[in-house]
Amino acid sequence: MNAGYQVVSLDAGAELVIVNTCTVTSATDAQSRNLIRRARRLNSRCRVVVTGCYAQVDPNALHDLPGVSLVIGNEEKQRLLEFLKKERDSTYVEVSDIRKAENVCLQPLTSFASRSRAFVQIQNGCDAFCSYCIIPYARGASRSARPDAILQQVSGLVESGYREIVLTGIHIGGYGADLQLPVTLNDLVQHIEQKTKVHRLRLGSIEPTELTDELLESIAASRVICPHLHIPLQSGDDDVLQRMGRTYGTGFFARLVNKIRDVLPPSAICLDVITGFPGETDRQFENSFDFIAGLPVTDLHVFPYSKRPGTPAATLPDQIPGDVSRERAARLRHLAAEKYRLFAESFIGQELEVIVEDGKKAGLLKGMSRNYLDIRFPGESSLAGQCLLVKPTSWIDDALRAEQVA
Repeated sequence: MNAGYQVVSLDAGAELVIVNTCTVTSATDAQSRNLIRRARRLNSRCRVVVTGCYAQVDPNALHDLPGVSLVIGNEEKQRLLEFLKKERDSTYVEVSDIRKAENVCLQPLTSFASRSRAFVQIQNGCDAFCSYCIIPYARGASRSARPDAILQQVSGLVESGYREIVLTGIHIGGYGADLQLPVTLNDLVQHIEQKTKVHRLRLGSIEPTELTDELLESIAASRVICPHLHIPLQSGDDDVLQRMGRTYGTGFFARLVNKIRDVLPPSAICLDVITGFPGETDRQFENSFDFIAGLPVTDLHVFPYSKRPGTPAATLPDQIPGDVSRERAARLRHLAAEKYRLFAESFIGQELEVIVEDGKKAGLLKGMSRNYLDIRFPGESSLAGQCLLVKPTSWIDDALRAEQVA
């Protein structure tokens, strides 16, 4: 906006459209291409700029789409205004080797579309190279932002009125290992709690092998860090985990989840799971289903396996048909819905603090609790971004219904 641009909706026929792509699955690739085509249908003269992970790993596929003016990589997006000065007569592509990137540059963000929470990227890249994952090729090596830069951005967002800050990254559990003066994620969250006025601090996805006892103890002792952990499991079968290139087994994972439940009884524990990984037999899927069913977790993010060219898994034999992967995913999502309902209903009658989100659904406000419960209650839209106490009263339409506490 400071450069003279005005944000408008895509449907308004924007003159400049920036598509920040994802490439985790083939579905996200297709969604990005559809957005580009839609922008051109709405305004045939619009200028389309494509960046993000799809642009990073396959710029040529995007270069050939009608209307694309610029294709720039993940590192180049920081110089967007410079690239916009390029002539429009032909498509310009600049994508550098992201594996050579060494730093994380935090942008001076002070606002987000939502008034309820803001996001701070503390880390980027990944060195794990799981056999199914394209992310190390799209985001580069693991690298961490400086603690002082993170504290400055958190403080600025808090001053702008955000009650909740979410720490994000590709591999945040490994935060700080690459810095000249190494620090840990636990060190960082303690610094943020002690040196800023943040009301809530929520953590993004953390690898199971990086959830340390010290971090769990810090969360348990904190009035700021939310008791909500998002952990990639990916499979509940040891043979499949080994083929995926994961560095743990189901025994380790079960002990970790039970430890979390002991240390943080009210915590939300959400797992990532992939179905239909190459060679996953019916028996192995049932092993995975039964393993997850027996864990005291509260929700699942389930993804049918998506073949990513350039990854080792893409060349494995016994690729699973898509309809089988989707049927397995549907079963796990049904299990997840039941686990979430039981977890949510256990808080009926208790007072919970929520941060009110923008907009209404069926005439009700939506608020998110510290332990990631979606709660609906009556109230005025002007409450968006505010903290309230509510008391859940019932479970209706896949959400907790509540009343405000005076």
